[in-house]
Amino acid sequence: MVISACGLICSDCEFFEKTCNGCHAVKGQTFWAVEHLPAKVCPLYDCSVNKLKYNDCGNCAELPCTMFREMKDPASTDEQHQKGLIERVERLRK
Repeated sequence: MVISACGLICSDCEFFEKTCNGCHAVKGQTFWAVEHLPAKVCPLYDCSVNKLKYNDCGNCAELPCTMFREMKDPASTDEQHQKGLIERVERLRK
């Protein structure tokens, strides 16, 4: 199982090994970040790995921070997002 810096299961993603090999493998430059963000790096990866030098967000005492809570997949409902946040935090804390 490949886990992202924010606790998503990369290996369960439909894009894994097609357009992305997981955020750690691409140093935060996921396909969606490259396409949609000026810095071309996922902000959660940039914060936790690049700036704070953690392995992932799970090492941060502020988890779930505002950025973590507010970054939402536009394809998910609010209910799915909230459930996913809980699952990701639990996964990262293990």
